[in-house]
Amino acid sequence: MDINFEYYKIFYIVAKYGNITKAAAALGSNQPNVTRIMKLLESQLNCKLFIRGARGVSLTEEGERLYSHVAIAYRNILDGQEEICGKDSLKSGTIEIGATETALHLFLLHVLHGFKKEYPAIRIKIHNRPTLETIRHLMSGELDFAVVTSPFEAPKSVSCLKVLDFEEILVGGMAYEQLCRKPVELKELKAYPLVGLGRGTVTYELYKNFFVEHKLDMELDIEVATSDLMLPLLKNNFGLGFVPEQMAEPLIRDGKLVKIPLNDDAPPKRSVQVIADKGRGKSLATGIFYKYLETT
Repeated sequence: MDINFEYYKIFYIVAKYGNITKAAAALGSNQPNVTRIMKLLESQLNCKLFIRGARGVSLTEEGERLYSHVAIAYRNILDGQEEICGKDSLKSGTIEIGATETALHLFLLHVLHGFKKEYPAIRIKIHNRPTLETIRHLMSGELDFAVVTSPFEAPKSVSCLKVLDFEEILVGGMAYEQLCRKPVELKELKAYPLVGLGRGTVTYELYKNFFVEHKLDMELDIEVATSDLMLPLLKNNFGLGFVPEQMAEPLIRDGKLVKIPLNDDAPPKRSVQVIADKGRGKSLATGIFYKYLETT
């Protein structure tokens, strides 16, 4: 089948942005031209690739399957281009990193400070998503690395590098100051509103299981999409929640949060891990970053 490969590039950009107008701007083209090419591609492949909606476009099942292949090919072409164009300067290129909110704050931001000082010409693109979604994007070839928090089930085709262990503590705003005077039992938390990461996240499942192990059911009063949203809610007395100790410490020192000791077992220890797909070739920039992580 003789299809212009430029069509696949345009398909990739449209799928990535989920909006034809934005894709056209990124391509330096215009909306009618991009729409025309996508219709041509659909006609030549004899299937519908996009569902048009009021807010943009989304992929059909056939579009998703095509995108999983095109994304890998597109990234490999860019990596090869960077290696060829950067042969006189190995310290250049672009790295696509997927990171969860917690992993970003506990580990990645600190590492990037030192890395950017040493390799200022290497560009970094960070995609912030929950753990499971980040791993899916890594496996589809859209990311060079994923920096995520445990627990998660790693596919056999990835390598994992544990870079940080951390513990989570129960905290609340100053309205709950009386609870920090003596250890409380998990069952006592039923009397207070709980704030936590919502269903579909590994953190939600972790704490759901933690409560079940103590023969309790966990019911969240407020569910948030990212851990970054928890601290503002907690310090404003919307309830109690489990957060990484390192992230809570500054607010505890400033008298905006209190640490609430537990009479039961502490929550499971967690870790930040860097995962990469062993089956994909790495660009020079990606190789430099991975070596930097191993020596940090």
